[in-house]
Amino acid sequence: MKLSEITADDVVSYLRLEGAPCDYDHLHASMAAAKAYISSYTGIPQSGEGETLDDYEDIYLAFMVLCQDAYDNRAYVAEGTAANRVVCSILDMHARNLI
Repeated sequence: MKLSEITADDVVSYLRLEGAPCDYDHLHASMAAAKAYISSYTGIPQSGEGETLDDYEDIYLAFMVLCQDAYDNRAYVAEGTAANRVVCSILDMHARNLI
């Protein structure tokens, strides 16, 4: 499945949230963050002319796992006192004050 074709309902199904209360605002934010993370990490644009994330169907699984991580782990501190690695990685990709 192409990344641009994945809907919130697809993510709800992957997360096994059918019939359970779901925060769609948080889910949409998680989806946008996952797409941006993948694009920043790989250097492949989300859309446009030429190569895009849609050219790689295996990106689907990474996207779903990132959505699940973002939905399940809503705290900055995960597993005791360690900072959430995904959050740190996202912030590190945008860091401008590297000394």
